[in-house]
Amino acid sequence: MTPRITLPALSLALRSALIVTLISVLGGCTLAEVKVNVASERTSLENQILGSYNSLSEETLLVASVRGVDPLGRIQTPPKKSGEQQDAIVAMQVLSFHADDVDAFKRLGWVGEGNQGLLQSFPLARDKAPDDLKDFAARYGQREFDAVVAEVNKARETVMRRAIELNANLTQADGPKVRGVFAKLAADTAKPGDKLQAADGNWTVKR
Repeated sequence: MTPRITLPALSLALRSALIVTLISVLGGCTLAEVKVNVASERTSLENQILGSYNSLSEETLLVASVRGVDPLGRIQTPPKKSGEQQDAIVAMQVLSFHADDVDAFKRLGWVGEGNQGLLQSFPLARDKAPDDLKDFAARYGQREFDAVVAEVNKARETVMRRAIELNANLTQADGPKVRGVFAKLAADTAKPGDKLQAADGNWTVKR
């Protein structure tokens, strides 16, 4: 089943930028796999965070669109960015780079989406790997797996902090609530078979 994200009523350009960010943050989905439903049932906090997502998306898309050479062949100097901006952009790139591996980890049951917006690791069971992932499962060692999960979670933490910084109505004290919203979005985009942690800490498998 194709994962669906329910978003508040936004312009087409705004929704497009938001989709790119959600995919990069949560990993494991491609543009073709995500469908968007427009609705207005989001809470005020969720809408604020979605607005921050959009700002972060625009930052990342702007960097991706900057040309190194102008039409006359002259080298262009990229606009300067704050340390926080640069960290967030690098985090988005890390999430995009590892998206395929995270998707495979989920299919293998090696990771689940925790209730704090981060990946949670499970034992590397290889005996039930689907045929198309047998080679992948065989070559991934514990150390490499742990390193990838740590990188992804660190990048997610950076993106969550940046989402707060981009919204004047949020402070770092809102961190737990922001994590909860990220976890909810992860659950919304999860595929059947993905492991999800509920708010009470219990784990389920998405049907």
